[in-house]
Amino acid sequence: MNRQLGLDLPSHTALERDAFFIAPSNAVAVAMIDSWQAWAGGKLVLTGPHGSGKTHLVHVWAKMSGARIIAAQDLDLAAVPALATGPVAVEDVPQIAGDDAAETALFHLHNLVLAEGHALLVTGTAPVPHWGLTLPDLTSRLRGTTAAALEPPDDTLLSALLVKLLADRQLTPKPDLVPYLLGRMDRSFAAAIDIVERLDAASLALKRPVTRALASQVLDNAP
Repeated sequence: MNRQLGLDLPSHTALERDAFFIAPSNAVAVAMIDSWQAWAGGKLVLTGPHGSGKTHLVHVWAKMSGARIIAAQDLDLAAVPALATGPVAVEDVPQIAGDDAAETALFHLHNLVLAEGHALLVTGTAPVPHWGLTLPDLTSRLRGTTAAALEPPDDTLLSALLVKLLADRQLTPKPDLVPYLLGRMDRSFAAAIDIVERLDAASLALKRPVTRALASQVLDNAP
């Protein structure tokens, strides 16, 4: 059922495999996820800017492999043995840069997961050399890991992302909205996420449907 005007219904982020739109900018990363059992050394680094689909692909992989997903900031050395009993995905590793305890936990998790014959997936925004990790042994192991990058989007991918983000919020705009947004927004995942959030908020606040006219008003009043 579509959102009724003025009702602040919760959004639902679709994380299923068939909800991920494949384009030239992400095809290599998707292929690496699909062929996870052939990862060199049993591990992969997945990188890409905010909103590029890293978390979506992590959930796709977790469903395929039976992996557990954990945020890097939630890592604890005492929990490593339990985590290492199967495949593991660790998200947003750069966020623990300089945290000795968390980096040490990830180092031991890396070693134990692989020693047990399971697969490890780690994510970050930029390539590993820019993660700012301070534990030399961890840094060397991650730098030696095969990496797959989600590249900046083309218009086709941005269009699909806008449609998905709107659908996640139970919004069904007219066909002219997405082409209009593409002509005025920055070409980035973050910009797509931002404009949909602002459109949704404006629609609720003004009790108006999400139309090209509303989009024009929101974009003209952008900070």
